[in-house]
Amino acid sequence: MKEKYYITTAIAYTSRKPHIGNTYEIVLTDAIARHKRQEGYDVFFLTGTDEHGQKIGEAAKEAGITPQQYVDGVAGEIKDIWDLMGSSYNHFIRTTDDYHVKSVQKIFNKLYEQGDIYKGEYEGWYCVPCESFFTQSQLVDGCCPDCGREVKTTKEEAYFFKMSKYQDRLMQYIEENPDFIQPESRKKEMVNNFLKPGLQDLCVSRTSFDWGIPVTFDKDHVVYVWIDALSNYITALGYAPDEQGELYKKYWPCDVHVIGKDILRFHTIYWPIMLMALGEPLPKQIFGHPWLLAGADKISKSRGNAIYADDLVKLFGVDAIRYYLLCEMPYAQDGTISYENIISRYNADLANTLGNLVNRTVAMQQKYFDGVIQKPCDAEMDADLKECALKAAKACKEKMDAFKTAEALSEVMNLARRSNKYIDETMPWALAKDESRKERLGGVLYNLLESIRFLGVLLTPFMPQTAESIFAQIGAKECSLESLDAFGKTEAGTSVGQATPLFARLDEKKMLEEIEKSQPKPAKEEKKVEEVEKLPEISIEDFAKLELKVGLVVESQRVEGADKLLVSKIKIGDEVRQIVSGIAKAYPPEEFVGKKVVVITNLKPVKLRGVLSEGMILAASDKKNLSVLTVDQDMPDGTKIS
Repeated sequence: MKEKYYITTAIAYTSRKPHIGNTYEIVLTDAIARHKRQEGYDVFFLTGTDEHGQKIGEAAKEAGITPQQYVDGVAGEIKDIWDLMGSSYNHFIRTTDDYHVKSVQKIFNKLYEQGDIYKGEYEGWYCVPCESFFTQSQLVDGCCPDCGREVKTTKEEAYFFKMSKYQDRLMQYIEENPDFIQPESRKKEMVNNFLKPGLQDLCVSRTSFDWGIPVTFDKDHVVYVWIDALSNYITALGYAPDEQGELYKKYWPCDVHVIGKDILRFHTIYWPIMLMALGEPLPKQIFGHPWLLAGADKISKSRGNAIYADDLVKLFGVDAIRYYLLCEMPYAQDGTISYENIISRYNADLANTLGNLVNRTVAMQQKYFDGVIQKPCDAEMDADLKECALKAAKACKEKMDAFKTAEALSEVMNLARRSNKYIDETMPWALAKDESRKERLGGVLYNLLESIRFLGVLLTPFMPQTAESIFAQIGAKECSLESLDAFGKTEAGTSVGQATPLFARLDEKKMLEEIEKSQPKPAKEEKKVEEVEKLPEISIEDFAKLELKVGLVVESQRVEGADKLLVSKIKIGDEVRQIVSGIAKAYPPEEFVGKKVVVITNLKPVKLRGVLSEGMILAASDKKNLSVLTVDQDMPDGTKIS
């Protein structure tokens, strides 16, 4: 009997079409699921859509349709994109599905009946885009600490979940299961920023809008997003408090929830505590992947930098985009995407390294042996290629088991590069000119075809269509992961297919010009000037209220769990201030030390991501670039600026 493996994505919110940053998660999870199937696991892969909440209700009203009509359209769009990207999910859940609605109501009722949910009143700050409540102390510069948007004061009757009741139990579980939250930096962030300071009871119902699952015993309330959306991981398997379906009995607990780092708190604190209250096992692991950025910014439609998967596929093809997403995203740090980078990676890795290797090897097999694969013919110089192939197979498996897709693909491409080098070393075209070396020529091409077979197997989770094309071109009969335990499983006497280019090289200049023409035209510069002119004039007395001084950066490091933030020690005359600034994308810590910067020194100290900031560093920025204001090196720190 196969060992089971249950893997999920976060369910996508149906407020709008998902951009490429959202799409990264389904591609990542699909690659992991395909890899586990290769390893022989009985995989159940769940994805879906989160369809309730105030933001959706408002969007539907603005569109002049019902909320259900609105989410039907967006959910269909999301599913189409997931399918387009080749995701091999087993089930697609929607939180408007009848079975999910009924199960959530039963879960809410059970928690209420056993005293874990109670009725009260909420008063505080609410972020509509994040669907989250915050206290005054949690706000950053008066805005949402997660997305930076405006928050609204809210006061309403609500039901609350007793989070603090389970806090110590959750802390103990995290300590006893060190791999529960990954990467390690995410775990430290959750423990230090949320659990250690103490948990507040969680609002789990709303009365200010009605687009949600009704609370059965109190019709004025709808179940709030966290119990509704988070429960999908078990309701999709047929769970309800009074019954547990066969899928639930088979696959729960989940092996890994793959989620974005921005919703880590909900999955590593709220969700485990809900399960504890229900008396159910906790998931084995929660992996918070980083963000895909456009330049230095998070991708979003509101920022005007959204790129969509279907548009990219039209330009580059499905597997090329899958490859880019999986090889460009580091394990724990944010990745970036741009058309220039995609084209560069496409040409270098896919067209030149991989595509050229397969094309010329198959073409030579056809040319010199009418496509018939010859017997192996070992030589001393072949050993390194064989060793490289075996090492790549082992390393790729280890990296994928740890969800390090970029590192796994690096191992695969190293084998492709080594294979190209092997062609240069053996020079098949020269061997073909000497009839007495025909056997050696056959052996060289055999080794190349076997190496390409390794590549096809290893690429299957990442680029399934490309892998199938490789197998067809080299006539591979053995395509299992287990077949990579030894070099030499290609069958002599069989024939290769026709040489067909996997990836045609792109003309970067021409393609970028075409992309530029297809982009929406930016707002006119005159409009920006008008916006600036609307700012109120200030007097010299107003300006004099700002204390500006020259500061010398003596220390700098990244803020734990915040990819954009640096915390720096700034020497200003006789004192040293600690200042947090959002410049980490433009200034790595080691490059920032030693700069003389302009600092506002009389700002009220604030905490950003729990780190005290005692001033502000001035910088200029647009959508693409950020530059800190500096002064000549001979200007002493502490000098006043006026």
